[in-house]
Amino acid sequence: MGVRLQYSRRENKQNTPRVTRKPALGGRAVGPSPRFPPDLSLAPGFQAHRNCNLAPTQSEPHTTSTMGRSEGDNVSPKDRVLSPRHIEGLIAAGQSIVIIDRRVLRIDAFIPYHPGGHKPIQHLIGKDASDEVMVFHSEEIRKQMFRYQIGRIEGRWRNFVPPIQGGRFRASVEEKEKETDEQQQQQHIYSDEKLHSTNHSGIEQDDGRLDPISPAVTELNTKEEQAFLDSETKKEISLTLTRYPPLDEATQGEIIEKYRRLYDQIQAEGLYDCNYMAYAREFGRCALIFGVMLFFLHIEWYCTSAVFLGFFWSQLVFSAHDAGHMAITHNFTIDNLIGMTIAAPIGGLSLGWWKRTHNVHHIVTNAPEHDPDNQHLPFFAVNHRFMGNIISTYHERLLPYDKIAKFLVPYQAYLYYPILALGRFNLYVQSWIFLIQGQGPRKGIAWWHRWFEIVGNVIFWIWFGYGLVYRSIPSAWSRFLFVMISHMVTMPLHVQFTVSHFAMSTMDLGPHESFAQRMLRTTMDVDCPEWLDFIHGGLQFQAIHHLYPRVPRHNLRRTQKLVLEFCRDVGIPYALYGFVGGNKKVVGSLAEVSRQAAILAKCQQTIAERGDLLHGR
Repeated sequence: MGVRLQYSRRENKQNTPRVTRKPALGGRAVGPSPRFPPDLSLAPGFQAHRNCNLAPTQSEPHTTSTMGRSEGDNVSPKDRVLSPRHIEGLIAAGQSIVIIDRRVLRIDAFIPYHPGGHKPIQHLIGKDASDEVMVFHSEEIRKQMFRYQIGRIEGRWRNFVPPIQGGRFRASVEEKEKETDEQQQQQHIYSDEKLHSTNHSGIEQDDGRLDPISPAVTELNTKEEQAFLDSETKKEISLTLTRYPPLDEATQGEIIEKYRRLYDQIQAEGLYDCNYMAYAREFGRCALIFGVMLFFLHIEWYCTSAVFLGFFWSQLVFSAHDAGHMAITHNFTIDNLIGMTIAAPIGGLSLGWWKRTHNVHHIVTNAPEHDPDNQHLPFFAVNHRFMGNIISTYHERLLPYDKIAKFLVPYQAYLYYPILALGRFNLYVQSWIFLIQGQGPRKGIAWWHRWFEIVGNVIFWIWFGYGLVYRSIPSAWSRFLFVMISHMVTMPLHVQFTVSHFAMSTMDLGPHESFAQRMLRTTMDVDCPEWLDFIHGGLQFQAIHHLYPRVPRHNLRRTQKLVLEFCRDVGIPYALYGFVGGNKKVVGSLAEVSRQAAILAKCQQTIAERGDLLHGR
């Protein structure tokens, strides 16, 4: 293909100064804040243009509508055509604007009530989120979202880079005089940081272009280190572009249209309908495994009992995963109740914590600076960009490539399985941090989830910690072995979660890549015979699941056949490996990053020695 990824930016630097807005973490509500979000009226604003976006020129009229002017006031505010410049002004003013089915929605008042959290929405601001909303929400919910409509667009929308990802937006004309001082200060900051500051669409060059490197690194110690990381990123982007369809509007538009037709076909074939008998068999299997665990506990075969307990937890997690995506009954309350019951009182975990991270993972899959599911420093660096001290937009802090990381990352290919064997202990910690700090929804239909899970986790530690481990097992050593074995048996589950992504692309190809292509580029599936599906629990169809996350697990195999036809039609590679082959690819990818870490370490050592020589040491 040999396509070079380029982004253009048209800018009148004298008349249109840039303004950067830091988005409010919880969204900025407009008007009152009742229990249920109100309808929102049209707000003032102007046209839009954006770096990494093919934008209108400065000669574009400063109007909010390009049609229907002869009718004047007969045009409803919700039906007015808003130009890109108009929408940019709204976003620059701190408003949360998304495009869904050519409708312009301002959703600031809804964000505090969104049960999926605010982070996924922030990654969609300024973008056409039609596909993401289509696959994550029912038709009924999508229609309810249109209450926040403030206008509409004409033609195909050219995505902005969201503010949370480093997008820069110009304020509307009326605000320029009020914000002159702030703009000058921002321009001064940009000038000072031009050599070391990047946004997630590329590195800014002296001529105003955006180079498509997108390493998202903070200031490095030396230019040599930055040059090494940049060169590795360029090579990966070039290689990625040769493997996937071009990013031009026509090609991506065709992929989008066929992806939506596939969604309609999946619905027409009834693949969104849950097979409840299949779930009855799943829960019957889990009950049998739990009974076997109790039997071996009764005859004092504690280690064998621990194996079955770990297997029991792993099997239940698959159903909790389905419920968290509302892929069982498609009813928010019922599915979440199923998922939280499995996670908290039975498993000692928090479904809310998992959903908070997992929802973001599904929107910005494998993006090192955005996806919390691949941010595992100091233990793992799944991409060389983690060696550049990136800032996590999820954790809102620096992920330092510190001394501990520099010690562990070179050995990460060897540490991969041992660390995953202890993964469940980390889930306990993360769950309690989430619940104690109240990081989940506090408004709307999910306000009670936190308290349900706190009670559930207390119940778990009563029956497991006190009743099973302390009261049923006589010696401290036997208790220790029971706990360690039962937790380490869940290690394959953590492998199943990571094998689908760790070896796949982590490159940012810009805001114009279609949702379908990005999901298939960053996710692999695991090939296995149908009779082994219960072992993988649907996680072997992660690419299919990322395309259509609400499809029930037991329908994913049939959906896979339809997706394969779609991939052949549009020319997107479909990554499918056996379980052993997938593991080899992951370990090989980790080893390659370790090799890059060793090269960077040698570079740093050479620089240090050079500095010693220059100072006469």
